[in-house]
Amino acid sequence: MKDLPLSDVYQLLEPGPVVLLTTFHNGRANVMTMSWHMMVEFTPPLVACVVSRVDYSFAALRATRECVIAVPAVKLAPKVVKIGNCSGREIDKFETLGLTPLPAECIAAPLIAECFANLECRVVEMRLVNKYDLFVLEVLKAWRDPVQRNPKTIHHRGYGVFVVDGETIRLRSLMP
Repeated sequence: MKDLPLSDVYQLLEPGPVVLLTTFHNGRANVMTMSWHMMVEFTPPLVACVVSRVDYSFAALRATRECVIAVPAVKLAPKVVKIGNCSGREIDKFETLGLTPLPAECIAAPLIAECFANLECRVVEMRLVNKYDLFVLEVLKAWRDPVQRNPKTIHHRGYGVFVVDGETIRLRSLMP
């Protein structure tokens, strides 16, 4: 074994696919790229995520307490990276990057038509926001695009490196 810099630990433990988080605040929709998230509970579905206070979306999420987590397939990877490399303070990311906002059913933040799944969420826990920028979200409504079959997701490995979903294996599970 060899020493690993602590700043590189996150590259080993990235839990899930890169997603897009949309908000709607002060009459304006925004979208950001996010990879620091994890499932917390199955029923109701709870997701914990970190939205840095330096991100434009932080103030919107804190104020409105709602968002959409949109899951893009690998074909959107170039746009996902562009979304993460610019700020909603300066541009309308939906318009500039050619994303189609769709109305959500339960909240004001938009779904993203190009993503294969969209989760309408409401913030249910904010005790760790001030210290860690960590929000806990409850998924209120989930959407899936039936046209996008077997989509492959991207997973961030750090410093512009991504991994695409690989081979699927099925193993017997004793869990219900």
